[in-house]
Amino acid sequence: MAKSPMNPARVDFVTLRLFCAVVQTGSITKGAAQCHLALSAASRRLSDFEAATGMQLLERSVQGVSVTAAGHAAAQHALRLFQGFELFSSELADYSEGYRGHVRLWANMSALTEFLPKALADFMAQQPGIRVDIEEQLSADIVRALLDGLADVGVFAEGTPAEGLTLAPFRNDELVLLCPRTHPLAKLRKVAFADCLDHDFVGLNRGSSLLELTSRAAADAGRTLRMRVQVRSFDAMCQMIAARLGVGVLPLAACKETQGPQGLKAVRLTDAWAQRQLMLGYSASRPLSAAARVMVDQLLPPPGRDRAT
Repeated sequence: MAKSPMNPARVDFVTLRLFCAVVQTGSITKGAAQCHLALSAASRRLSDFEAATGMQLLERSVQGVSVTAAGHAAAQHALRLFQGFELFSSELADYSEGYRGHVRLWANMSALTEFLPKALADFMAQQPGIRVDIEEQLSADIVRALLDGLADVGVFAEGTPAEGLTLAPFRNDELVLLCPRTHPLAKLRKVAFADCLDHDFVGLNRGSSLLELTSRAAADAGRTLRMRVQVRSFDAMCQMIAARLGVGVLPLAACKETQGPQGLKAVRLTDAWAQRQLMLGYSASRPLSAAARVMVDQLLPPPGRDRAT
């Protein structure tokens, strides 16, 4: 006998959002908190959702929850439905408020610090009818968001695994060694990264593409970074370096304004990887909205134009 289909009247978008949150976090408690639901209410909604599908979607244990094969399939469909509903609501709100479009842009710290403020100011001046939501995220998280449909356009570091995305070079990003003017390395005009590894370093927190890049470069030199302090932003890195807690590698444009006032010096790195490329990407399988297409076309320089700052 054929199995009766799920009754869609028994599923609402709050439950779909909860289910997606639980799958992504691996925890009913975290999923409930993310959706601002009491744990008991969240558990009841998930049980009702499984009853409506007639399948076990989650396996519960003291370590958390794991997703069954049926649960993975349900999560993919739930995510599409929930994202479609969000897009529907967002676009209606845009039109009611006089906007003509909405773009979700995720970018890494380098892009947001150095290049996007002016580029977005120019874009929004020319496209006043388009609203832009911006999030700063790590490069790997940006790629996942683009693939999952949580972001429309992303800017992230070259070398980040990005299968399934359409990519284009965005800007060149020169990395330098920043140190106090009293530091021995400050006497140099340029330096190889391997010659800096006897000194303490200040860096970004784990997960940043810049930390991965410098850690890999140290490993290639047969060394490890002497990481003394890790922080969350380039500004904080500059402050820690000014306090003589170590030297650091960061984009030249991110430290230009701090060199004089904080007594710092940027020393050019001779390593090839110090000339880093930022990439602009979007889903290769999901068509861009008209507003997102306009943004991509405007953010990318025409062929032949210099992409550096």
